[in-house]
Amino acid sequence: MQRIIILGLLFLSQTLTAQEVILQEKAQLSQVYKKAIEAENVLSMNDLNVESGYVLYQAGIEISTGEEELELENVRDYATVYMDGKLLGTITDTKKKLKIQALPGTHQLQLYVENIGRITYGPEITDNAKGLFGAVTLAGNEVRNWKMIPLNVRDYPIQNLVFEQRTADDTPGFYRGQFEVNQPDNIYLDMTGWGMGEVWLNHRYLGSYWEEEKQKSISISSEDLVRGKNEVVIFELKNNQQKTISLSTAPVFK
Repeated sequence: MQRIIILGLLFLSQTLTAQEVILQEKAQLSQVYKKAIEAENVLSMNDLNVESGYVLYQAGIEISTGEEELELENVRDYATVYMDGKLLGTITDTKKKLKIQALPGTHQLQLYVENIGRITYGPEITDNAKGLFGAVTLAGNEVRNWKMIPLNVRDYPIQNLVFEQRTADDTPGFYRGQFEVNQPDNIYLDMTGWGMGEVWLNHRYLGSYWEEEKQKSISISSEDLVRGKNEVVIFELKNNQQKTISLSTAPVFK
């Protein structure tokens, strides 16, 4: 009998580890847009009265040579760079430049910026600006006339999002999938392949992830699961075109 139980648990573990959750639905990010602010130059999150979270900075740009360098004077703490809705790369405060390749002409530049956290102690507490501030230049010329849109990602009622079947859309957004559980137990979401974002399970916030972190998984307590169908929602900032996540019985690291 003991051998049968052990074999049964082993089979359950192998099945769970191999189980993939397919995220077939997407909710457009525009559903969590807050009031837009327009200004000639970029405004920091402090000036936008955004304490934490995300802000979309967008402006029209002119590409003349086919390849030009985008440079941000200050970015706190992380930005994904899109042009015309297509991901070009990422910029941080330690890597402030990015080569942009595009056909000559007018394009829409979109910078999705996350404030990872604020300094609350030590000598750097007086230098605690977040978001974008200072000059944004393209080929040495300053980009002006910005529209800045705070994103209500963390506090928006997930159950109120309107999801549709996924299409070939590269922009950031919310992705939804479901999986079945017969016996709730402590498990992990393996976020390998995803970029940066937040996760909810059954409308309850679980936590955040970032591909640069050593840990690649998010813990799920048995108390957060229900027998039968469970719903997972992922907000993904850097759209890596991932369509699945995996369930694991153990934490996943790089």
